[in-house]
Amino acid sequence: MKPQTIVTLDLEGVLVPEIWIAFAEKTGIPELRRTTRDEPDYDVLMKGRLKILDDHGLKLPDIQQVISTLSPMEGAKAFLDELRSITQVIILSDTFAEFAQPLMRQLAWPTIFCHQLEVAPDGRIVNYKLRQPNQKQKSVAAFKALNYRVIAAGDSFNDTTMLGEADVGFFFHAPASIQAQFRQFKPFDDYNELLSAVRAAL
Repeated sequence: MKPQTIVTLDLEGVLVPEIWIAFAEKTGIPELRRTTRDEPDYDVLMKGRLKILDDHGLKLPDIQQVISTLSPMEGAKAFLDELRSITQVIILSDTFAEFAQPLMRQLAWPTIFCHQLEVAPDGRIVNYKLRQPNQKQKSVAAFKALNYRVIAAGDSFNDTTMLGEADVGFFFHAPASIQAQFRQFKPFDDYNELLSAVRAAL
């Protein structure tokens, strides 16, 4: 019997705008524009972000206020609705539960696996708690161990181990520089084309 299939998707850059880029634009702090597209080491990236927040006196409510103004990317909800009608979908993201909720509401509450922040009573973000290192790849490996077949799509360095672990991996909205380093993953920039590719791989 053919295994059931799960599709795993990255969140930021695939379904919703990059939260930190939006926050950088709002605050006028260009250093906060760095994402996993720029920095492969997530620990380095997050420690740098937390230092910048502290240096500027910025707290969780400041970020959440910006997130409340964001919407899914054009066509993202229709794509996700159609995809969820034909197979199971799980979002694997390196964002945080404290950031994701308003965006999940707009996407009709898909399942998301992500991390958590450690927040002081005054709203200062003092640390972050990874569910586990490399959780995207490990989640896909766990699904496969449960006899699921996995199709994955993402856009950044931190998605490449997920794509590599999956039975089929696609890039979506990935920068050309990342595509050039990982030519084994077919790139797409259109939701309908990605949906067709997923259908063909089911």
